[in-house]
Amino acid sequence: MPDPMQEGKAPMGVDLGRFPRPAPEPRLQVADMVAVAVSLLWLALVGGFFLFSGATGGPGGALGSVMVLVAIFLPLALIWVAAVTARTMRAIRTEAQNLQLTIESMRQALAQQVRPSMEKRLEEIATSARQTENAIATFTSRRDGEATQPSADRKAAFAQPRPPQPGEDQPGLALGTPAEALAQPVSVGDFIRALNFPDSQEDREGIRALRAALEDRSLAKLIRAAQDVLTLLGQDGIFMDDLRADRAKPDVWRRFAGGERGKTIAALGGVRDRSSLALTSGRMRQDTIFRDAAHHFLRQFDRTVADFEKNATDQEIADFAETRTARAFMLLGRVTGTFD
Repeated sequence: MPDPMQEGKAPMGVDLGRFPRPAPEPRLQVADMVAVAVSLLWLALVGGFFLFSGATGGPGGALGSVMVLVAIFLPLALIWVAAVTARTMRAIRTEAQNLQLTIESMRQALAQQVRPSMEKRLEEIATSARQTENAIATFTSRRDGEATQPSADRKAAFAQPRPPQPGEDQPGLALGTPAEALAQPVSVGDFIRALNFPDSQEDREGIRALRAALEDRSLAKLIRAAQDVLTLLGQDGIFMDDLRADRAKPDVWRRFAGGERGKTIAALGGVRDRSSLALTSGRMRQDTIFRDAAHHFLRQFDRTVADFEKNATDQEIADFAETRTARAFMLLGRVTGTFD
């Protein structure tokens, strides 16, 4: 099998032509010029010594001549050994720097090639995990023991007629019959559609469900409170349709309806968009009107969920959690510390 490096190509599709090439070393370096100058100076000093001293040979004959030659050429050898050593060290340092630049360039090139595919794979895994979690949250056992359930469009959203809230003015009818007793109970389907609000003016079914829900005095208070909050959030560019919320299991909603607060129901805070949380938190601190509207909405939401949970199946709670009103609760609940 041919070696890819011998063919001028790098493995894994990396183009080595983009990497920095080592700069050619000059033939005559500073160390060499210094060595030449010192050598010439040394020879000049030796020549001057013999010229002015008049010595022609050593006192020891041949051995003395050898010692004189050693004394003359040994410093020259040491000078050039030092020059060669300096040249070698400089070459090693340059090669190390070039090698480091090449490795860094290869790392960046590989990262650019691998990152897109890796991010796509991680996104697929995250999407699959969310789908699995949603499936687990949806396909849960029903709380009631009946084999069949009435249709959501016919089943009442609340098990019993809701008593009027304290301070709520309610005119009485003849013979003491309350107005709520004569009104048609709001169905589960209309309850969920009303809390999601109509998508547009052409959404006739949503408008009809909203009108039906507004006939319930207590439910109308939640709808108007939610409408106020959604309108104020929209002023900051925060829209519930743009928020992606993690789905919580119906059992968590039931614990919330039962009065639990804090970390045990933290899964209800499924809205994790940082910009929306930051904007909402800032407005809660600065805008008194928004803060009062938010707290009023949360109180009405708590009461409504507590009543709705008693008569709702797990699937109906899951559908309720997908409404725009429920997402507004998730957002405001995280900001106000309901899940802390």
